Amino acid sequence: MYKKRIVVKVGTNVMINKDNRIVQPILKKLVDQIAELYEQDIMTVLVSSGSANAGREILGDSEIKNKSIRRQVYSAIGQPRMMRYYYSLFHDYGMRCAQVLATKRDFNPGEHRKNMINCYEGLMSEGVIPIANEDDAVSVTHSMFSDNDELASLIAELIHADMLIILTDIDGFYTGHPDKDDSELIPEVRVDQKVEQFIEEKDKGETSGRGGMGSKLKIAKHTASKSIPTYIANGKKDRIILDIVEGKDVGTRIVE
Repeated sequence: MYKKRIVVKVGTNVMINKDNRIVQPILKKLVDQIAELYEQDIMTVLVSSGSANAGREILGDSEIKNKSIRRQVYSAIGQPRMMRYYYSLFHDYGMRCAQVLATKRDFNPGEHRKNMINCYEGLMSEGVIPIANEDDAVSVTHSMFSDNDELASLIAELIHADMLIILTDIDGFYTGHPDKDDSELIPEVRVDQKVEQFIEEKDKGETSGRGGMGSKLKIAKHTASKSIPTYIANGKKDRIILDIVEGKDVGTRIVE
C-alpha cells in the first residue's frame, strides 16, 4: 500500500535542447527521482510530452502540409521511442512502466472512465509506473485536450492524487515576464487569488508544446479547487520533484 500517489507532468521544453532534440540525461534525472520516491512507497503517474519532437528526430522535416496530420504522424512515430527511453531507464532500477494513451472523451462519465480507473488502479497495484500521454494519433478537434497539463489534472482527479506537479522550464509563476529584472517569483497562489494580471499576452510558456503559463495557472487552480495541491516548477533543476514532495520552498504552490 502506497503512502502517497502523485502525478508529475513533464513539459516538452523541459526535455529538449536548443535544437529541439530530446535530452536523455534529463529523462534519466526524472526517472531517478521517481525511483527514489518509489522506494519511499510513493507512487508516481508520469504524464510525459515529447513524442512529437522524438518523431521529428526520426522522420526529419515532413512534407505533410496539414499541421494536424503532421502532428499525428510525428507523435505516432515518436511515442514508441519515448517509451523505449523510459522502459530502459526504469529497467535499470528493476522497475516496470506502462504506456497509457487517452483522449478527452475517455474521461467523460461512463464505461470509458471506469475503464481508465481500472487501468490505473490495476497498474499501480502491481507497482507499475503509468506513463500517460494524449493519444495524438487519433485525438483531434473535440477529443483533444487543451494540452498535457489538462490531461495531468484529469488523471490527478481520477486517481485521487495527493498532489500534482507541473514541470516546465521556468521556476514558477512570476509577477511579470520571468526575464525581467523586476519580476518576482510568487511562492503560493490561492484558488481565489487574482494573479492573472501578471500574465503577459506572450508569456514564456512551453513554446514547443501547447500550454503556456496562462493555461497552467487556470488548470492548476482548477486542480487545487479539488483539494489536490498543485505545483508549477522548473523541471530542469536537480531533485525538483523530491524537493516538492519533501515540502521545500521551491516553485509556485497553488492551494485552495
